[in-house]
Amino acid sequence: MTGAYLPGNRQVQLRKVPRPAPGFGEVLVKMRASTICGSDLRAIYREHLGKGPEAYQGVIGGHEPAGEIVEVGPGCKRFGVGDRVILYHIAGCGICDECRKGYMIGCTSRHRAAYGWQRDGGHADYLVAAEYTCVPLPDELSYLDGACVACGFGTAYEALCRAAVSGRDRVLITGLGPVGLAAGLLARALGSRQVIGFEVTEQRRRLALEIGAVDHAFEPAEGPERLAELTGGEGCEVSVDCSGAAPARLAALKGTRRWGRCVFVGEGGTVDFDVSPVLIHPQITLIGSWVTSVGRMEELARLLVLWNLHPEVTVTDRFRLDDAAQAYRVADQATGGKVGIVMED
Repeated sequence: MTGAYLPGNRQVQLRKVPRPAPGFGEVLVKMRASTICGSDLRAIYREHLGKGPEAYQGVIGGHEPAGEIVEVGPGCKRFGVGDRVILYHIAGCGICDECRKGYMIGCTSRHRAAYGWQRDGGHADYLVAAEYTCVPLPDELSYLDGACVACGFGTAYEALCRAAVSGRDRVLITGLGPVGLAAGLLARALGSRQVIGFEVTEQRRRLALEIGAVDHAFEPAEGPERLAELTGGEGCEVSVDCSGAAPARLAALKGTRRWGRCVFVGEGGTVDFDVSPVLIHPQITLIGSWVTSVGRMEELARLLVLWNLHPEVTVTDRFRLDDAAQAYRVADQATGGKVGIVMED
């Protein structure tokens, strides 16, 4: 079979490798879709930055996989051949506090292994998965929908749940890349009465408006003034930074109304601000949110069907596995929506 590897220096290598076989408690998944995440670009594709959870171990890339189970190893208890699945992209130890809560992203064990980082991921014809990382993919959702849920939409949903977004809230999103688009669509599904986005790239602002992820999209220079006009100078009850950029993080905090909630989702970078007037005096709750739990991801998949919301609406570019190098080049430009590698027949 073919697998795509990420050696760094903005390179993608396609290699022929043996088709794997599932072991105890594992399933073999025929890959149907595997999308590209900004974390892959930041920490692996450009250069190997990671240590600890981000230490790339030279495996097949891709931590946002969805596919169909074609073989089941001994000891499996729930899933069978023919089941459509999303893969929660971290296989944790299963016994630490974080794993027992369902947040295998935070597994503290040396046995923790993320697909596409420490164990073979979804940029391949087949993938061996731990059964406990499988999330049912409803028939109403496409495999590309599922791949989007595997990280981006799951991450956005967790952030909104942590901020308890409801119909009472206006939501500000800074950074309208794939995760920001997901956050906007989900905020609207959760009942937000107004979603406002700040984004430096014109193409992404236009896309956010076209797919209905936001009601208004502004470039950062005009954003604060326009936000004040739209909210009567109050700001939004909830803000979510999906960019990881210092100016955007600060804009999210400053765009949050008194007693509001601000969530930092975008990875990397720093931020520097005067704590008293920006955070303490307006009594803002600042939340750090990292991916999601396997249970909440399964909940999201069910809700997407109820909402008739298809995450693949955020996908602007689709490539075959043989064109994985081009897929990464397009994703690295950071001017469009989600980029997917699609293997569906």
